[in-house]
Amino acid sequence: MNRRLKIVLGTTAATVIAGVAAAGVATAADSGSDDGPDGPDVAITGQALETASAAALKATGGQGQVVDSEVEENGYEIEVNLPDGSQTEVQLDAKFAVVSSDVNEEGDDGDAD
Repeated sequence: MNRRLKIVLGTTAATVIAGVAAAGVATAADSGSDDGPDGPDVAITGQALETASAAALKATGGQGQVVDSEVEENGYEIEVNLPDGSQTEVQLDAKFAVVSSDVNEEGDDGDAD
C-alpha cells in the first residue's frame, strides 16, 4: 500500500469509530429521560383503562377524575384528582384489585415545584 492510501484508510476508520462513539453517547443520553428506571411510561388503554379507572375511583370513594395511568411491572397505577384538590395514586394488581393507595402530597401534577 502506498502512503496516500494508508492515510485515506486511517482517516476513514477514525471517522467511522467517532461516528459509532457519538451514536453510543446519543443513545445513552436519550435513555436518561424522565421515564422510570424500567423504561418509558406506558399508558393503559382500552378495556383495561376502563376497568382500572373504575377500580381506582371506587377506592377513592367514587369521587374524582382519573388524570393519568401507567402499566406497571405487576399491574397498574392510576392517578385520581379528588374534588378537594388533592391527588391519590392507586396501585392495582394485574387483576385490577387495589394493592395500595397513597395521597400525593405534591399536588395534582406530582411536582414539588
